[in-house]
Formats: sequence, C-alpha cells, structure tokens
Amino acid sequence: MAIIRNRNGRNKRDRMGFVLYMVYILVLIVWVVVIFKLFYIQWFWSPDERIYDALTPKITKEEFVPERGDILDCEGRKLALTLPRYQLCVDCTVQKKAHRQRADSKYKKDKKAADEMFRRLENDWKKEMRETCREVSVIVTGKRSDDLYNRICAGREEGVQYIRIGKPVDRNAYNAVMNLDLLKKKGKNYTGLYFESEYTRRYPYGTLARRTIGFVRSNNIKDTKNNHIGIEGKFDYELHGKTGVGYVRKTDNGKIRDNDSIYVEAVDGNDVRLTINIDYQEIADRALREQVEGRNDIKGVTLALMEVRTGAIKAMVNLVRDPQTGVYEESQNLVVGRRNEPGSVFKTVTLMSVLSDGCIKSLDEMIPVGDGTVEGTNIKDQHIKDDYVAKGKDAISVIDGFKISSNYVFAKLAIDNYYDDPEQFLDNIRSYKLGAAFDFDLEGLAEPGLPELAKKGRHRDKMNPNDLGRLGFGYVSELTPLHVLTFYNAIANKGRMMKPYLVEAIERNGETVKKMGPSVLNSGICSKAVADTLNRALLAVTSDGTAKWSLRGCYCNVAGKTGTSFGVVPGGGYQTEDRRKYYQSTFVGYFPAEKPEYTIISTLYSELSLTDSSLQGGGIPAKAVKTTINGIFNIDPAFREVLYKAE
Repeated sequence: MAIIRNRNGRNKRDRMGFVLYMVYILVLIVWVVVIFKLFYIQWFWSPDERIYDALTPKITKEEFVPERGDILDCEGRKLALTLPRYQLCVDCTVQKKAHRQRADSKYKKDKKAADEMFRRLENDWKKEMRETCREVSVIVTGKRSDDLYNRICAGREEGVQYIRIGKPVDRNAYNAVMNLDLLKKKGKNYTGLYFESEYTRRYPYGTLARRTIGFVRSNNIKDTKNNHIGIEGKFDYELHGKTGVGYVRKTDNGKIRDNDSIYVEAVDGNDVRLTINIDYQEIADRALREQVEGRNDIKGVTLALMEVRTGAIKAMVNLVRDPQTGVYEESQNLVVGRRNEPGSVFKTVTLMSVLSDGCIKSLDEMIPVGDGTVEGTNIKDQHIKDDYVAKGKDAISVIDGFKISSNYVFAKLAIDNYYDDPEQFLDNIRSYKLGAAFDFDLEGLAEPGLPELAKKGRHRDKMNPNDLGRLGFGYVSELTPLHVLTFYNAIANKGRMMKPYLVEAIERNGETVKKMGPSVLNSGICSKAVADTLNRALLAVTSDGTAKWSLRGCYCNVAGKTGTSFGVVPGGGYQTEDRRKYYQSTFVGYFPAEKPEYTIISTLYSELSLTDSSLQGGGIPAKAVKTTINGIFNIDPAFREVLYKAE
C-alpha cells in the first residue's frame, strides 16, 4: 500500500511539472510573438496615413506677434493705439466631402441612389446657408444681398477653400456674426464661416500731428529711411515689443501648445508718452488752416510750440498742399527736415553776437546811413533810402533798424565788426547751435549750412564782403525752423539753451520704464543782460515794428521777430521777369514777454508768386501765431494765471 501511495504522489508531481512546463512554453511563445511584433512595428510596419494624420496632428512652428504699444500725449490721451480687426472668411468646400462619403457609404452598390442622396444633402446645406448669408451681408457690408450666397455656391462648384468677405470689422460685428443661429448651433465646421484676426493701428485724433506721430510700413531694416517715419519709426523698437516663438498642434478646437517643444511668449510693446498736448496741437492746426485753406499760392506752412524752461515740444504742425487736390495734409515734417535761408529772423543772431562781443553797448547806438548802400558791397536798402536818406537823416539807431528789419543796418554791423575776423562771427553762430544738427527724437533733422572761409589766395581766412553782409541779415546760411525756434527759446530762457524733445517717457502698464525729460545744449549762449537787451528789441518789433498789425488783439504781450527770404527761381536769381518769387516767411517769438512760458514759430513756404504782404513774416505766420496764443489762453487756466501774474 505504501508503494502505491508513493507512485500516485510521483505521478501527481509529474503532471504538475508537465503543466508548469507547458505554461512556461506558452509564455515563452507569447513573449517571442510580442518581441517579434515590436520588432516588426519598429522597423517594418507603417500606419494608414489617413489614420495617422487624424490622430497625430502636425506640429508647426509659429511666431507670436506682440501687441504694439500706444503713443500718448502729455496728459495720457492716446494718439495712436492698436485695435483688433476681424476679417470674415469662408471655406466654400466645407461638408461637401463629408456629404459625398456619407452617400457613398449608405449606397455602396447603387451610384444613382448615392448621387441623389448627395444632391439632397447639398441642397439642405445650401438652404440653411442662404438666410445666414443674407444676415452676414447686412452685418459685414451693410447690404442685404444674395451676392455672398452666390459667391459661396460658385466657389463650392470650383473647389475654392478661401474667400475674404468685405473689409475687416470691429468686435461688435464679430460678435453679431458669431451669434447667428446657424453658427451658434453648428459652428464653423458646418458653415465654413470663420474670422481671421488682425491688428490695425488707429489714430483717434485723425490727422492731428500725423507726421510727428508717423508710421511704420515695413519691418525690413533696409527700408527704415522711407518706411519708418516719426515717433512710430524712431521708437519702433520700444513700441513693437518682442516677437514670441513656439510649436503648436492643430486640433478641432483650434491650436494648442506643444508642451514638448520650445515656447517663448511674446512681450508686448511699451507705450511712448510725448510732450505734445493734443489740445494745443488742435488749436495750432486750426489756426494755420484758417490762414491757408483755399489758397493755391502756398506750398506748405508750419507751426511749432516749445516750453521755455524745458524745451518740450507742445505742438508741431506741418501742413503741405497736395498739388492735385489742393488739400493741406501732414505729409512732410518741414519743421525738422527743411532748411532754407532764414531771412530777417537771423538778425537777432547778429545782434546777439555784436552785443556779446562788446561791438555795440546799446540798442540806441547810431549807424550812419550814407546813401543807403553798404560800402564795398552791392547791398542796398530801399527803406533806408526812402525813410532816412530822402528825408535828410544821416543815421539810424540799432533798435530802429531792428524794428523795421533793415538789411542795411545788419549788413553794416556784420561787416564793420567781423570783416577782419569772420571766424569769430562764425564761432559765435556755432556756439548758438546753428551750425550743426543735434540729436532729436525724430529722424531727419537737417544739418544747418554756414558759409566757408576762403583758404587760398590773398583773401585767405576772409569772407567776401557781400557774403558777410548778407549773412548778417539772414542769407548765405540755411537753418531749419527747429534750429531757429531753439535759438529764440534760449533768449526767452535768459541764455540757457534747452534741447528740444518730444518723448517724455517710456511706459509699461502705466508705470514709467524710462524717463526722458529736459537736457541742456548750451548753459549760456549769452549773458542775462544781453538776453534782456534782446527782449527789449523783440518787444519793439511786435509793439511798433513789422509785426505790430498782425498781433493786434493778442491776449498777451509777445516778443518776436518777422523774417522773409526769397528762394532761387529756375535760371538763377530771386525773381522772374514778371517779378514772381518763392517766399519763405517766418514769425518767431515767445510769450508772455514779461514771463515767457512758450516759444513759438510759424514758417510759410510759397509757390512762385507775385509780391503779397500776406506771404511775408508779418502776414500769415504772425496771424497764425496770434490765433494760437489766444486759443491756448481760452482753454488753459494755468496759462491765464501765469499771464495775470506777468501783468
């Protein structure tokens, strides 16, 4: 019996071993199959491309455009900002392929039935789209029309996948379209209607200061000269921000970030706060337009307003007449970019020079008039002949010569005092920053032009007397209105010359990132005593001189100077046979004269024209200045308070 039990136990163990062995063999076979399958998948198998594309959307690299910063005026009002606009588009082929597949799937062996079902599905789709297209047309184009529906149907037949509908619209129109019943229920994957967003630059104040604000047409660095204009161009690196980059996957609900790839967020641009006061800008713009609109004898006219103590530009208007339409537009920055012979406003430069060098001690010093011709030159002054020589007077005071803007007086002052050392005169002019361009917040500040001294021959280090005399009263040199404005601002500031600037600060989310502000070009172009003497002379011009009549009715006293120069006409000379000329006329000064707050300049550039007093410095420019001053007085309580204290 014991032997039998042992044999049974051994048999049982043998059966268990056999089972375990078979399990081992089975597991081994499974693992071999799995490993083989893995090897096959890894090296030989490829999925169905349609399934692969559906389950694994492609990863694409995209650049993320930052939102451009705003341009603000001195009080934070937006002069330029970026707003989203929405372009409505349509994929005409949407659902058409699905309709075909659905019909073919249902009627695999009956092509006629499949075609009939396909037509029915297409007609149902078109019926739903017809009314939607009518509503969309009203919202986007303002017209209830079947044109959109017909375009979509035609595009559907031709397989067109992309059509733009109308012009970009705002957010309100976008919401109205997206809330249409068919789009809310079935979405863009059924209708094919969708929006592409784009950002556009908007200018809430229209054309005001448009050339100063500027524009950027292209980000191509090679095109910066012609495509990067004004503040938009000069500060593009601040306004633009930093472009982001990343990899995204396309899904049914749009694009999502691919977390396994590099992703750099875009950094929005900074805001640029200007010194411009848009209220002052509007007043100055309107003042100029009142004077020039409707006239075809003017090429352009400018006006710029500067704060005396800081050099901040509070307004800068540049109106250029379109020869085709006759409309005055801000198409060029004449204040900054145009240099010409300044005319009689340069006489103040000569007067400052002779006063600072001690050549004359007082404005009451007398200048002999002779026969009205400057000795050794061909410079003649008809005013001197008519009002002094003809009346038996033998001399004229410096201040009277300044009041009537006598070329004779200032040619004599230049020649009598600087003929032996013209370099001294030129050095003085350069020290007044009238010999070179300085760094400014706008590109394109033209460099002034000054005459050169003879370096060879017997007149070495000398200047032709005619040229020296003409330099004394505003010819033989070329200045921009901004240079002239800066010089007169220094007189108002008792000799301290401030650098003009337009940008107050760089800001982000209302916080100042970089503070700009005032800086000094020359801490003392003249003494306080000389500045006071010049102030007396400039007041004489506006109270009893060439600007007297145009400034009558101004709400405060203005110290300033008129100036008119004549441009060279084709063929040479300053006038044609019929006496037509090119005028450049200017009025420049500061106010209130007793306690200057602002310096102002207005310059006019004429077409070839006959003599017209309105084209001279005491005409349109001075009148525009008066209107601007009175306009500021009317809206600015702080300015009125300064004026009352000055009185």
